Amino acid sequence: MEVQNNKIRPEFSILLAVSFAHLLNDMIQGVIPSVYPLLKEEHHLSFSQIGIITLVYQIAASIFQPVVGSFTDKRPMPYSQIIGMTFSISGMALFAYAPSYALILCAVFLVGIGSSIFHPESSRVAYMASGGKRSMAQSIFQIGGNAGTALAPIIVAYLVLPKGQSSIAWFCVIGIIGQIVSYYIGSWYSEKLKNRAKNASAGMRIPDLSEARVVLTVVVLMLLIISKYFYIASITNYFQFYTMEKFGLTEIQAQVYLFYFLIAVAAGTLLGGIFGDRFGRKYVIWFSVLGVAPFSLLLPYADYTMTGVLVVIIGLILSSAFPAIIVYAQELLPKKLGMVSGLFYGFAFGMGGLGSALLGWQADHTSIEFIYHVCSYLPLIGVVAYFLPNLQKTPYKDVM
Repeated sequence: MEVQNNKIRPEFSILLAVSFAHLLNDMIQGVIPSVYPLLKEEHHLSFSQIGIITLVYQIAASIFQPVVGSFTDKRPMPYSQIIGMTFSISGMALFAYAPSYALILCAVFLVGIGSSIFHPESSRVAYMASGGKRSMAQSIFQIGGNAGTALAPIIVAYLVLPKGQSSIAWFCVIGIIGQIVSYYIGSWYSEKLKNRAKNASAGMRIPDLSEARVVLTVVVLMLLIISKYFYIASITNYFQFYTMEKFGLTEIQAQVYLFYFLIAVAAGTLLGGIFGDRFGRKYVIWFSVLGVAPFSLLLPYADYTMTGVLVVIIGLILSSAFPAIIVYAQELLPKKLGMVSGLFYGFAFGMGGLGSALLGWQADHTSIEFIYHVCSYLPLIGVVAYFLPNLQKTPYKDVM
């Protein structure tokens, strides 16, 4: 990182590069839920089967992340993002021409593996390039992913829906561009590793907390992720069907409504990172998860116009938590950056998949509107953020 006036500055070229790579990676991922209306019609799928598609993808994208992260804590892999993109490209190619439900599941599993490999080391790169502005760096990294997810339904609406499933193959080009960007990031990371031995004996400062308090804190963070990602799953996977059924929108109009939410998520992520560095991660986490509750409780009763307004507000507030949660966990366990990043990204993906499957089953047995009444109470779980220690006021100790 650059040093100027005795201060370490963020390396914005690397942060922007890893954010752009994240945008491309998550744009590929975002294709999956965006084509659900098309798949439902062409393959005659139920909501439960749609939920299973998300579950398979999210399982692949979640289970392997902490494994990859733990492995790279011991053996860093500067060019692992290129390997991840290779899996994603293969998955997109298969997805484009999959003639059956079983092959669709195989395709999204490959994309999930690619995501598992991409995220842990990319999050570590953001941490290393942060210059101490860790929430800001994590939010820059995360906003790339959110922007990619937000752009996916718009691109799908105008490129894939009119031309059919085979046009998904164009997203392989996105993966190839991602590999080129990842090579630049990997070269920088590789140079950093060469200087690693010089600081190997310098030790590290960690929060002076008991093991039991650390475990309790991790459990609380995971409860907050369950609340957040179950609710997000209800929007990203079923909001199109909800607006089409309740307001009579077309598929393309419904995609635009989903875009409103996803672009609000991208903006909220950036704001969450800025406020996290300034006011503290705990307060941003508390506000983000619990503060969205009044708006989520209103959403099932809103008319056409207010639904658009509320979904933007919900996206802005709810998304501000994740950069703060990731950095909070990294600062809680700084000796295990890869494992922590993989665990929390993986757990978030897993909860999104589980939430999608459960909500799809519920929608088949009740109605698509009913799941939004149920999910409106999820943000109230945010009250458990009260039990998080304030790491900015916690004593630290030196360890080797």
